[in-house]
Amino acid sequence: MHKFFVDESNIHKDSICIVGENVNHIVKVLRMKNGDKILVSNGRGKEYICSLSNLSTKEVICDIIYEMENKTEPPVSITLFQGLPKAQKMDLIVQKCVEIGVSKIQPVITSRVVVKTEGKDITGKLERWQRIAEEAAKQSNRGTIPKIFKPISFEKSIEMLGNMDLTIVPYEREESLGIKNVLKNGMTYKDIGIFIGPEGGFEEYEIERCLKAGIKPVTLGPRILRTETAGFVASTMILYEIGDMGGKG
Repeated sequence: MHKFFVDESNIHKDSICIVGENVNHIVKVLRMKNGDKILVSNGRGKEYICSLSNLSTKEVICDIIYEMENKTEPPVSITLFQGLPKAQKMDLIVQKCVEIGVSKIQPVITSRVVVKTEGKDITGKLERWQRIAEEAAKQSNRGTIPKIFKPISFEKSIEMLGNMDLTIVPYEREESLGIKNVLKNGMTYKDIGIFIGPEGGFEEYEIERCLKAGIKPVTLGPRILRTETAGFVASTMILYEIGDMGGKG
């Protein structure tokens, strides 16, 4: 069953109005007809099985058949602090991390980031990343669409930690402390942050700043992972250990 996200203001008592790009996808790409069933989400965990009742080129009206709660969201909110990579790597990072279960992605400008964003209008990039996040959320049956934020400085990202239960940074010089070791048995985690460096990794002074801020260095194994791989691996390991991917933490 095809899934679509809509703004809560378009959800009424017995029907839902779909507008925007989803209309073209339903009408011209999928060639759906009245009576066809779809799944609609409000992006906040509530979903509706609907039957299409009125299709046009501007909007699609569907009747609500059944209302339910989405049960695919992880029990912990993971924020990925991603050192901004070159080229299209960020597209891949957004897509796969949303599929895995990451809740927020915060691009970070670190010392070794090559991409220059200061003084530039990156609205187009942000819109593309958010579209990728929405498509990945649809494909993986997420109950929410993770937010992709505007890139910020490394120091500002440190200031964002606030009351997170745990924040980690994969570091190639850490050889013994793994993710399983830093997750305390019996503790319920609500917010976890993951810091990933760009191509070339973090500078030593940035790692020292992480440690000073209470971010725990961890190893992801004996192999050095690319920046576009490390976030996938760290997120998956955390969700597995807390029991969200078949594991019993």
